[in-house]
Amino acid sequence: MTHAPLTTDASTDALIEAGRASMSLSYNPQPVVFVEGRGARVTDREGREYLDFLAGIAVNTLGHSHPALIETLKSQLDRLVHVSNAYWTEPQIGFQQRLVEHTFADRVYPCNSGAEANEAALKLARRYQRVVREQDRYEFITFEKSFHGRTMGAISATGQPKYHAGFEPLVPGFHYAPWGDADAVRSLVNDRTAAILVEPVQGEGGVRPAEPAFLAELRRICDEHGLVLIFDEVQCGVGRTGSLFAYQHYGVEPDIMTLAKGIGGGVPLGAMVARAEVAEGFTRGSHASTYGGNPLATAAGCVVLDEVLREGFLDHVTAMGERLRDGLRSALGDHPRVVDVRGLGLMNGVELDATPAEALQVVHACREDGLLLNTAGGTVVRMVPPLIVTADDVDLAIERLAANMGALDASA
Repeated sequence: MTHAPLTTDASTDALIEAGRASMSLSYNPQPVVFVEGRGARVTDREGREYLDFLAGIAVNTLGHSHPALIETLKSQLDRLVHVSNAYWTEPQIGFQQRLVEHTFADRVYPCNSGAEANEAALKLARRYQRVVREQDRYEFITFEKSFHGRTMGAISATGQPKYHAGFEPLVPGFHYAPWGDADAVRSLVNDRTAAILVEPVQGEGGVRPAEPAFLAELRRICDEHGLVLIFDEVQCGVGRTGSLFAYQHYGVEPDIMTLAKGIGGGVPLGAMVARAEVAEGFTRGSHASTYGGNPLATAAGCVVLDEVLREGFLDHVTAMGERLRDGLRSALGDHPRVVDVRGLGLMNGVELDATPAEALQVVHACREDGLLLNTAGGTVVRMVPPLIVTADDVDLAIERLAANMGALDASA
């Protein structure tokens, strides 16, 4: 029996053309085919190297081909890949134990993605209100410019109309408050409200860190009205902000937290964690996922958490984030098209006075110069590198972005 090769002699242009012919029209990859990655760098089919400051959209926490992660995955592949959640496996138990030990949570629902984690959180909040508190509360307050995933519940929670287009009617019961406006949140609370869902740092909305007082006020509102506070840390969690989880940076504990992206280091993995009382909203069979807790994925999750928790790792993230923001402000602070440089840890953005198309021109110019970035919120150049980047990596990224800001003028 023969198997289709994983490599081909076709030209890159022919390969991309073949990919476009069969790929869903919902995707539009940039015209490059990567074949290898090491640390904070990836290499394309022609052997050209790129500095990766996108990290699979804040996924490759430990960079590419991290030795501990690769060794663990190879070992797990040799032993056991999948048995379903009808049985226990050691990696799943270890993954759950690590999350309980290092968070506010008592229970873990393992899954495969951020959207699934957020769906689980929404469902748990409703069932908690109805089953545990015996109240008919089923509505949610989320925020303008938020992003919570692509499933029907998750896009209904997302406060960006562009993600809703063509999928209406949305799941009912979602109300959107202006970002950072606690008074507006209070005005939306009623006797049907079940929960508030918020990203401590908005990702797709333009890399917008919340003010500490805002998150503290959301906690107070939830306590006063018996609501569930849900933090979506799919993008900002797992060391990204310089603390293990963003809520720890802010000193505000939610009742539920959702995780994915960086927690698997590149292997699809998500989790919804909850404190004990709220977790009682799920009873046997009320929610599940065939792949949830997959031993290969949770083995990866164990490695990522262990590495991020190593002494000095989070201090490094904080230091590199500060170096990146300081360097960007120094290099770009006088640029007439730069509105703001902001972020937390290694989750940063440069907001431009530009159209989304112009911002993409900067991203494409940087790619041609060997730097991988993307945009968030349309006009923000997002920089979310692997958490293992060096000072030299940071300085080079700043240099290349600054050198390619002329793409704004070229696109005018």
